[in-house]
Amino acid sequence: MEIHRQNIASTVASASLPMGYWLKPNATWRTNQTPYNVAMPESKPLVAVIMGSKSDWDTMRNAVEILDELGVPNEARVLSAHRTPDATTDFARTAAERGLRVIIAGAGGAAHLAGVIAAHTWLPVLGVPIQSKLQGLDSLLSTAQMPGGIPVGTLAIGDAGAKNAGLLAAAILATSDDSIHGKLEAFRRKQSENVLAAKLPI
Repeated sequence: MEIHRQNIASTVASASLPMGYWLKPNATWRTNQTPYNVAMPESKPLVAVIMGSKSDWDTMRNAVEILDELGVPNEARVLSAHRTPDATTDFARTAAERGLRVIIAGAGGAAHLAGVIAAHTWLPVLGVPIQSKLQGLDSLLSTAQMPGGIPVGTLAIGDAGAKNAGLLAAAILATSDDSIHGKLEAFRRKQSENVLAAKLPI
């Protein structure tokens, strides 16, 4: 069963329409559409969160949740490096032209999804090792031990790795996006404040 989820984060800038937009003679209208309630244009996903199986969602949702919190448009789906090789390759090869800027891939065991995707795209690929029967060590090694020339940014095993993958993806985008930059800085400030405000039960 395939998970395929897309989050659309709207932006204030997208509300601006060019002068004379509503005066175009061939403009199409929905029956309930006026110049005052036009639907916001959809933002294309900038980050894809890919997992090898539906069971990986409990881990990979941590990446999606932090991206949502930071207002980063994203999509999430299941693709298997070994069980759906053609679909995985096609996804990786067309990711950049679809507007994606970062790919997060999580898989367990020796199913090195991140490495397969990285082999077919120039986009940055972040790998999340999923917990396994070997405590995730096999997942970690298969993600981290890439041959020179095909890099995969490898995060920690499990939930922390997925959350940090979302944060790292946002940080990559923040170098050229002031809105994401501001939200990421606010997240870090709030995190620091929470630590400093912590009270010990003594």
